Amino acid sequence: MRILWSKWPVVCIVFFFMAVPCVRGGDWDRIREKAIDIQTLSAQFVQEKHLEILINPLISKGAFYFSAPESLRWEYFSPIRSILLMHDGRVRRFIGGENGFKEDHSPGLQAMEMVLQEISLWLKGEFTDNPNYHTSLVGDHKIVMVPRSKAFSEIIQKIEILLSDRPGVIETITIYEGETSFTKIRFQDVKINQGVVDINFDGQ
Repeated sequence: MRILWSKWPVVCIVFFFMAVPCVRGGDWDRIREKAIDIQTLSAQFVQEKHLEILINPLISKGAFYFSAPESLRWEYFSPIRSILLMHDGRVRRFIGGENGFKEDHSPGLQAMEMVLQEISLWLKGEFTDNPNYHTSLVGDHKIVMVPRSKAFSEIIQKIEILLSDRPGVIETITIYEGETSFTKIRFQDVKINQGVVDINFDGQ
């Protein structure tokens, strides 16, 4: 394998305008079968935000936790502490400050909820369920998602998901927001089915 960026705080998605081959249903079945046994997953991540006006990318680091069927915790350690949670159908966000964490009730939570729901599907190997994207498989490991709506494509051009050789594991997610602006998240130290019982999915 997510799951902050400037406009999409927890997940980076890459969309590529390119010709891609047709995908047979069996290819998607194979991807789903590899992810079917995942009950818990944890990983460290490094997020790079690339902008044309910046000489060097903005780097954020954190950890990601998943517990089936749909509990997610996306936590940023640096440069700013923040936590994004999805549990029992509810999405909450907490921002760190001098006096600890404070819950964020901004309207942007709706967009975050959409992103987290999408990630929970990816972790189950479900990449073709969202009708808002045209999804294609390039080779055996790269998944390309292009928004069907012109209005949406003005926000995100494309999402690229690179699958690991390990069954059910996402290696990187890249979101292209423009020709020279993109966000890439690299997942490291991925642990599958080793338990996340001590992780709080409902609060800080």
